[in-house]
Amino acid sequence: MDTYSAEARSHVETRSEGDVRIVVMAGEFDIDNVADLRIALDPAAPGVTRFVLDVAAVTFVDSAALGIMLQPVLHRPVVLAGTVPRRLARLLEITGADLAFAHAPSVAEGTVMIVPPRRG
Repeated sequence: MDTYSAEARSHVETRSEGDVRIVVMAGEFDIDNVADLRIALDPAAPGVTRFVLDVAAVTFVDSAALGIMLQPVLHRPVVLAGTVPRRLARLLEITGADLAFAHAPSVAEGTVMIVPPRRG
């Protein structure tokens, strides 16, 4: 498991379960502290077939962080697992980004669920 923290405002942990990378995000993510998130969600990560994002503890996401969350979607499934905080859910809804992610009730289910192919 890798742990990253930027100025204690945000926290990113990653772990792998087979070819699935689980990314746990907590706190505020903005243009000043997205470097660790960019590393965790590297769309070219070798051997990763899916990203599962646990965003339950996210309190803020700006457009820079949202862009990083969306980058892997172009290459492989990205699943938002668990309860998406109200503010993040609203951002995803008003930007249309909610349609880019698959959704699962838990991280465990997000790692094994069948994700339909993206429509181009």
